[in-house]
Amino acid sequence: MEGEEFAVGCLLSIKTTLGDEFEGQIISYDRLSNILVLQEGLESGPRRNMRLLKANYIKEFSLLSQDKDPLDVKKCFLDLTGLQAREDSAIRQAEADSERFGVGVTSEAQTLFDALSKTLPVRWDKTVIVVMNEVRVSSPYLPESVRGGTPAANERVRKVLEFERKRIQTRGTSQ
Repeated sequence: MEGEEFAVGCLLSIKTTLGDEFEGQIISYDRLSNILVLQEGLESGPRRNMRLLKANYIKEFSLLSQDKDPLDVKKCFLDLTGLQAREDSAIRQAEADSERFGVGVTSEAQTLFDALSKTLPVRWDKTVIVVMNEVRVSSPYLPESVRGGTPAANERVRKVLEFERKRIQTRGTSQ
C-alpha cells in the first residue's frame, strides 16, 4: 500500500483492522510515519471531518475516484477554537486518568484503590491512598493501616478494605 495508491486527491472506501468503515479523500500522506490525512465523506461546506490514519490499520480499501484538488483553500475552514477546546478537554481527561494509577504500588494496592474509588472520592499521595481528603491508607493497605478522618469515615474505609480483601482472597483461591 504505497506510492500511487496513496496519491493526494484519491477518494477511497476504507475498512480498518478495528472494524471502522468510511469513505475519505487523501489530503496528505507521510511515508516516514506511514500516516494518511483523510477528509471523511463527500460533503462540501465550511466544516469537514479530518482523520489521521496509520496505514498499517487499513484492512481493505478501494479506489472510488481521483480528484485534482482535495483542499480548495477558498472552501477550507478550521474551527481552531473548537479544536483547542477538544485538545484541552482531552488533556484534562488524560491527566485525571493518570492520577488514578499509583506509582510504585502493588497490583493489590491498585485493586483496593479502584474498589474504594467506586463509592468514595480517592487519590494517591505517592504510595498512600487518600480517601475523602482526610482518611489515609498506607501500605500494606490493611484495615489496621487506616488513619485520620472522622470515626465514621474511618470505619467506612475499613469495611470497604475488609470486603475487597476477602474478595481478592476468594478470587485467588478459586483460580
